[in-house]
Amino acid sequence: MKILVVGQGGREHALVWKLAQSPKVMRVYCAPGNAGTAKDGQNVDIAADDIKGLVKFATDKNIDLTVIGPEAPLVAGIVDAFTAAGLKVFGPTKAAAKLEGSKRFAKEVMKQANVPTGSYQAFGKNDIESAREYLEELETGIVVKADGLAAGKGVFVCKDKIEALAAVEELLVNGAFNEAGSEILLEELLEGEEASILAIVDGGTILALDASQDHKRAMDGDLGPNTGGMGAYCPAPLVTPEIMDEIVNRILIPTVHTMRRRKTPFSGVLYAGLIITHQGPKVIEFNVRFGDPEAQPVLMRLKTDLADILLAAAEHRLSEFEEIEWDPRPAVCVVMASDGYPAAYEKEKKIRGLNAADQLPDTKVFHAGTMTSGDDVLTNGGRVLGVTAMGSNIPEAKLKAYQAVKEIRWDGAWCRKDISDKAHQ
Repeated sequence: MKILVVGQGGREHALVWKLAQSPKVMRVYCAPGNAGTAKDGQNVDIAADDIKGLVKFATDKNIDLTVIGPEAPLVAGIVDAFTAAGLKVFGPTKAAAKLEGSKRFAKEVMKQANVPTGSYQAFGKNDIESAREYLEELETGIVVKADGLAAGKGVFVCKDKIEALAAVEELLVNGAFNEAGSEILLEELLEGEEASILAIVDGGTILALDASQDHKRAMDGDLGPNTGGMGAYCPAPLVTPEIMDEIVNRILIPTVHTMRRRKTPFSGVLYAGLIITHQGPKVIEFNVRFGDPEAQPVLMRLKTDLADILLAAAEHRLSEFEEIEWDPRPAVCVVMASDGYPAAYEKEKKIRGLNAADQLPDTKVFHAGTMTSGDDVLTNGGRVLGVTAMGSNIPEAKLKAYQAVKEIRWDGAWCRKDISDKAHQ
């Protein structure tokens, strides 16, 4: 098989690396890729949002399966374009990708499916006064969300009404996220621990992967601004087998069935971002692709052939998989970021120590924001690397990951020091 992975982040490097391990895969291309995907696959200089260019490449190269990494091309309809060209592709259609592309749409689907989630109200640019009045009446904590795609940064968790009003102004008045923030949701703040569930879906059959936990806040102790994710670990002990059954039966199955009833069947990765509350698991949001950085520790532990799974999903024969085989050892991923992230940061800093880190046992350095310049690897993003390691238990996996982090240096590199600590609280 020849496979094309679309995207250039840590998630895409993890996909390229894992797919290349399949004995059935001859070559893995990545468009546009990064310095890591160039090593584990073959980069193609086509942007992830150049849908026409990607369709032409896949047609010309007789690509057997295309795997879409990021959300933006999915929401833009890349799967529809590939399908229309007679190409096999893993990911949801434009209509189904609205589960991530519009927070309001996702809430409407959840309501119809009777999926447990927080209460909410939606407001547009003409409803600023109504939004202020709604805030005045709220007794709970408040989350302010941009309705559209905002690269994981359009969510404001507010401790009081003053913070919430400032977030509303930032989105609706100042246009912080342009069109993505032209409509907002004011949501009840749910209390509890977060968990991420990634499920492979083929329109009907659901294959839930082991639970993971992301660390969204920039600083240790879950302080600081929201980011795209500063690290993750898998499995998450918080999600017991009983809770997992509840997630599948009360969240995943009703959502997939409701999408079918709405004539927008869902295929691809259904990612449920959850809070485990005292009343049970509740959905914060849905995404429609592998999480980043969750994909790194999840895929590192996966032993079943990923190419087999994704091709079966694209061909609507996922029911052939009875269960998935996992490495029993947990994995921890620590994101190394550029100075200034998630705000402004500089690029093109030379990275040292990558080979030394990669040679450590049970360790893989996944590239996210990297590029090559001659023989050098340079920073090319806010989240630069996802240093991932497996161990006999979570503390050992954490220790190995941070030992690898210590080998890597560039001007302004930083990371959180407490990734996976919540597993032991």
